[in-house]
Amino acid sequence: MLWYAVHSRPKQEHRALENLQNQGYEAWLPLIAVEKLRRGRVSEVIEPMFSRYLFIRLDMEHTNWTPIRSTLGVSRLVSFGNRPAPIADELIQVLRQMPDRPPERLLQPGQAVRMIDGPLKGLEGIYQQADGELRAMVLVDLLSKQHSILVDSQHVFPVTN
Repeated sequence: MLWYAVHSRPKQEHRALENLQNQGYEAWLPLIAVEKLRRGRVSEVIEPMFSRYLFIRLDMEHTNWTPIRSTLGVSRLVSFGNRPAPIADELIQVLRQMPDRPPERLLQPGQAVRMIDGPLKGLEGIYQQADGELRAMVLVDLLSKQHSILVDSQHVFPVTN
């Protein structure tokens, strides 16, 4: 039996996983913790490691895999030509054995940020580090001099070009 990648419909990875498992298939959806900005607050969210992809284990010679395409939440099996493309067992083992790690941070040291609220709204600076749960240290230019200031981390947002 080999592993194969399943391409899900947008934001339906969990639905695809549940429906595949309900049909008796061995399926797996790797998850990861990340920080997201939601309603002005940074929160930790668990989401799929690979957006729109999950894995299924099949014996292509003895398993009827055609129902997979019509499973709710599934878009298709990842294929080359008319045959699904197998995934190396070693890769799946490495992914499954990855240790839990802290969430991927929304802000990284050295990243350009802008204050989106509070008394410094509109001011840009360089994110230095988190200082506790609710504060961030930001390097800003004030009066032609660089200053490290502590601000409410909810008021700091990455600058996108």
